[in-house]
Amino acid sequence: MKKEPNQIILTTSLVYFTKKMEASFADIKKGDDKAMEKMLQSKKDALTELIDLVRTNLTKAERMKIMCLITLDAHSRDISQNLLEGNVTEVTQFEWQSQLRFEWRPKEGDCFIMIVDAEFTYCFEYIGNGARLVITPLTDRIYVTATQALKLSMGCAPQGPAGTGKTETTKDLAAMMAVCIYVFNCAPEMDYRSMGDIWKGLGASGAWGCFDEFNRLIAEVLSVCSTQYKCVLDSIKGQRPTFVLDGAELTLNPSCGAYITMNPGYLGRTALPESLKVLFRPVTVVVPDFALICENMLMAEGFTQAKLLGTKFINLYTLCADLLSKAMHYDWGLRAIKSVLRVAGDFKRAEPDVSELALLFRALRDFNIPKIVGDDFIIFSGLLGDLFPGIEIPRQRNWDNEKIIAEVTVEAGLQPDDNFQLKVVQLDELMSIRHSIFIMGSSGTGKSECWKILSQAKVKQGNKCQCRDLDPKAITTVDFYGEISMATREWRDGIFSYLMRELANAPDTHSKWIILDGDLDANWIESMNSVMDDNKLLTLASNERILLKPHMKLVFEIRDLKYATPATSSRAGISYITDQRS
Repeated sequence: MKKEPNQIILTTSLVYFTKKMEASFADIKKGDDKAMEKMLQSKKDALTELIDLVRTNLTKAERMKIMCLITLDAHSRDISQNLLEGNVTEVTQFEWQSQLRFEWRPKEGDCFIMIVDAEFTYCFEYIGNGARLVITPLTDRIYVTATQALKLSMGCAPQGPAGTGKTETTKDLAAMMAVCIYVFNCAPEMDYRSMGDIWKGLGASGAWGCFDEFNRLIAEVLSVCSTQYKCVLDSIKGQRPTFVLDGAELTLNPSCGAYITMNPGYLGRTALPESLKVLFRPVTVVVPDFALICENMLMAEGFTQAKLLGTKFINLYTLCADLLSKAMHYDWGLRAIKSVLRVAGDFKRAEPDVSELALLFRALRDFNIPKIVGDDFIIFSGLLGDLFPGIEIPRQRNWDNEKIIAEVTVEAGLQPDDNFQLKVVQLDELMSIRHSIFIMGSSGTGKSECWKILSQAKVKQGNKCQCRDLDPKAITTVDFYGEISMATREWRDGIFSYLMRELANAPDTHSKWIILDGDLDANWIESMNSVMDDNKLLTLASNERILLKPHMKLVFEIRDLKYATPATSSRAGISYITDQRS
């Protein structure tokens, strides 16, 4: 595992699983009734070994490899369990046929992927050593719909509420099949020529395109899009070697695909024209299996009591959603769950001898308290006490860091108030796990001072923290992101795109923060969605893509989330600052 790339390890593991599963079906046919039970037990044993291995002293890259393998092996275990419980004895039954089945064929010297009656060649695009998604029954359904759409020479349209995994599942299917995928955050500024260039690129390269918030495009552009994409699809159906788009003839690579993800019912969204709808197979993504996701992610982080802890975790978040006030900034969905699990994993590796229940309790308490407001704090503390009875564990503190923060506060001419210093420390902890942060609170509560003190503390520690402060509400959206001239097709940079490119291209890796000080509204914040989520990419109307580097952070200084959609509010970590003045 230390020698080989992650992609090769995972694909080989899936090929081996398919081979072993088909051998088990052959044994059942020969009369061995226990063949599937043996298969299930072998998967459980392999998972136990991997969980033991992930807790050892590994490099970051090695740990990621094993975490990915645990995620895929957990799914293989679940498949074996379902086949055993469903008394599936034939290799041709749908329960097995509907899974992604990998096969190496020596005659062709290639890897093939089968699912239902569709067959694809493994594309060998380098995916890198990134995390893989936990595969749930909902993920399987999206896989089947998306692959059948490809077989029928169509696109696929996952739609549903924010944070249910539409874009991430599409990216994960591409990683499974080793296809290059580009995520585009659609904005009203994109015109038909920008979209035409994207369709040309996808058709000629064979890559997949995932168009996030596709219905934010204006009606006129959507109408032309249907004709542009149909040109590509007609050429694939006709098995032609080339396709013609906007007067240009290009070589066709038939492995290309398009996915459009939408949140139906949001303000400012355009209804898709019928001519476009017929080109995409719809699939509804509503309620992910949170308990299964939690269990698998805890296993990948090295927790042995993953099932018990996952149940407690989900019970807490379900009760919080029901019992706490309906504050706009509360998010009890997938993105929040993922962040807490990452924190719990860090605690587990730092203190392997501490009880797993206590570590998860600390992660849930320390991560959620910064955003809890008013009387909700009493309810939240009560729920934690009920689910984790008798557990008392102090907050993990970095005393050297807190000492420097206190010194910087005094140097800035401020009083080193305990509550204020705690908010600075919480902001620092939040920045270690999220790259987008909302500092919320009414005017005069010290939001600006909070990030200023933290940045000065980092400078004092030798980290030359750079901050760029701007107000998005003081300028138009066009001046903020930039625009492309309709006449000359020349690109004019916006303030934000210029700043982000400048900081991304800087040679050093010191902390770089872009402070967006101004209230949110759907006009400008929605175009930031792909920067704020795991893609970390700003897609401009000129089709330039600027990556937010690991040392770069987006800090939003805002009063409330009154005009923000759930798609925005679920993408950021939140530190809520109340007025402490007596």
